[in-house]
Amino acid sequence: MGLADLIITAAALSMDAFAVALCKGLAMRRLNVGQAVITGLYFGTAQAVMPVLGYFLGAGFESSIKAYDHWIAFILLSLIGVKMISELFRGGDSCAANAAGDFGYRQMIPLSVATSIDALAVGVSFAFLGIDILPAAAFIGIITFTLSFAAVGIGCFFGSRFQKPAQLVGGIILVIMGVKILVEHLTAA
Repeated sequence: MGLADLIITAAALSMDAFAVALCKGLAMRRLNVGQAVITGLYFGTAQAVMPVLGYFLGAGFESSIKAYDHWIAFILLSLIGVKMISELFRGGDSCAANAAGDFGYRQMIPLSVATSIDALAVGVSFAFLGIDILPAAAFIGIITFTLSFAAVGIGCFFGSRFQKPAQLVGGIILVIMGVKILVEHLTAA
């Protein structure tokens, strides 16, 4: 696998994290660089760790995780998306009030895991291809960090202008992503 292939793989793996980070930014009233960095760190770290786990767990584990990875992603993304939507309809300025809490570990860890499950399978394939996993995983993590950090800023730019509709759209996107992952896996089976 050459550098171009690794860049394409890293970018593809980071798209779910990018979409979720965009949703996080949509809920912000003003850009908070610290929260953008935290978002990038959570998603980048998860995207870097999962291929390493997949690499060392090997092909035997791939068949076990494939049986239910789509359900895990569906449940985590849907629950968080529904929570975002329900907070919107509770009244008040829920985005501003909860902006700092939305970046806490209780929400960020499930999001990070849900968006990086595919990277586990990529790590298994890297083992079969004989790819040096540590530099590859670090590269994937750096690309994901960078794209997630940028996505928070992009989302914030649009979210500050359209805060409530943006929070609704963000929640819907998370639910749709969860449903999409579930449907893709169920129809492929």
